[in-house]
Amino acid sequence: MERVDASVVERARKLPTATLHEAGGKIGALPSAIKAVAPGFRICGTAFTVHSPGGDNLWLHRALVLAQPGDVLVVYANGAYEHGYWGEVMTTQAKARGLNGLVIDGGVRDADLLEEIGVPVFARGLSIRGTGKDYGAIGWLNAPVRIGNVTVQSGDLIVGDRDGVVAIPRKCAADVVEKAVQREAEELAICRRLEAGETTMQVYGFH
Repeated sequence: MERVDASVVERARKLPTATLHEAGGKIGALPSAIKAVAPGFRICGTAFTVHSPGGDNLWLHRALVLAQPGDVLVVYANGAYEHGYWGEVMTTQAKARGLNGLVIDGGVRDADLLEEIGVPVFARGLSIRGTGKDYGAIGWLNAPVRIGNVTVQSGDLIVGDRDGVVAIPRKCAADVVEKAVQREAEELAICRRLEAGETTMQVYGFH
């Protein structure tokens, strides 16, 4: 599995998700329903993808063993949202192994404890409903997962903040991050002009 270079991940750490999305040509925005479980959570790292059977989290446990420090588990739960696939115990293991967090198109639980432990978790919602451990259920690790209209590959750049989550393909991540840095500088200059009295109509040449 090839991962985005650590220096690119570090540069992306402070960039807004919306800026990365726009800088990449409006790519990679995961469904808006996937939000931070705690207000202060921000996530940045390389994707380790998990395709989990609905209502079962055994493949997530397997992923916790194989993922490397700095990885973000990106989980598709087969469209079965009303389960708590992740909680205090798994977050504790993720922290011990140096993982950078979880993004799941499904539910999690133990929200207060997740916030206390501090490993960032982004989920579709909270659900107390338990999951199974079916050893015969078919799942995949490090295969592409489709979340909303975005296909996430292992090794892609994952960034999440209060606005949402963006997935940037590994091969173009360095270029997108560079463009995002430039975009942030340009927007700062625009805001300075607005503070000085110009209008957005003037700055952008709208009519």
